[in-house]
Amino acid sequence: MSKRWAKHDMEFLGGRRPRRLRQTGWMRDLVRETALAPSDLIWPLFVIEGQNERAPVKSMPGVDRLSIDLAVQAARDAAAEGIPALAIFPNTPGHLRSDGAEEAYNPGNLMCRALSAIKEAVPEIGLIADVALDEYSSNGQDGLVRDGVILNDETVEVMVKSALVQARAGADIIAPSDMMDGRVAAIRRALDAASFESTSIMSYAAKFASAYYGPFRDAVGSGERLVGDKRTYQLDYANSDEALREVAQDLDEGADMVMVKPGMPYLDIVRRVRDSFNVPVFAYQVSGEYTMITLAGDTGVIDRTAAMLESLHAFKRAGAKGVLTYFALETARLLNG
Repeated sequence: MSKRWAKHDMEFLGGRRPRRLRQTGWMRDLVRETALAPSDLIWPLFVIEGQNERAPVKSMPGVDRLSIDLAVQAARDAAAEGIPALAIFPNTPGHLRSDGAEEAYNPGNLMCRALSAIKEAVPEIGLIADVALDEYSSNGQDGLVRDGVILNDETVEVMVKSALVQARAGADIIAPSDMMDGRVAAIRRALDAASFESTSIMSYAAKFASAYYGPFRDAVGSGERLVGDKRTYQLDYANSDEALREVAQDLDEGADMVMVKPGMPYLDIVRRVRDSFNVPVFAYQVSGEYTMITLAGDTGVIDRTAAMLESLHAFKRAGAKGVLTYFALETARLLNG
């Protein structure tokens, strides 16, 4: 570039040089618009039966299913790093699964025992209890099935009973992840009637029928059992306005906060929800997203740590208040130095 052209160019720009704000690390830190902290992270944990049992999830390198005693230690580790909450998902043994998913409302089920043990040992950490029937059903569906049809109202009745035993076991937040119609209102009424007015609801309000859930289904033991698909109740991934209608309905029914799931392929939904509703919005960086980043990092195709941090900043930049991510503990330790 000639001096004459450079001068003309700067005159045209009015002397503006945006690169001044990117010249040094301290300057980039000073003007950074989006901040990521351990308090933005929620760590999903998979629990199994047994004592001192750790079972790797083959499709999620680095993620293990944990027996309750190890889940308690994981909760201590999370609290020490400033992670505010855990999301608990049980891998219910096969002999306890059924078409009616009755184990979902057994007060002595794996989920409830895990909630109670963690709450007693680490009372300062929040506990988010997943409410859906795929972790208890013999067919891997989130709802009860009759003649190949997912039953809405009958499923909601079971979910209400499940939410109540979870609240009694120590859950601070009930998180219905099923996408049945009317389940938030029904759960809210039941919690209030049982004197759990302070128990919050984090609704999976915009949960899409996605190919990114495969490793999660392996982790909770529903993948190989799944009969059919979930497209009659989870959202069509081609739709955006429909997601906003679902969020609006769940908020009207009493949800305290809402979730978009999956995460990175749906950042546009996160932004639309954040701009449309003045409520906390969370995103779930789901199992498929985690595995893609991890496997690409393991092969050296990308820098795993850099991609992990970039992806989590993307959620915050899009408007998410917090992120459910399997990278939570690793990220928190990195942020804490």
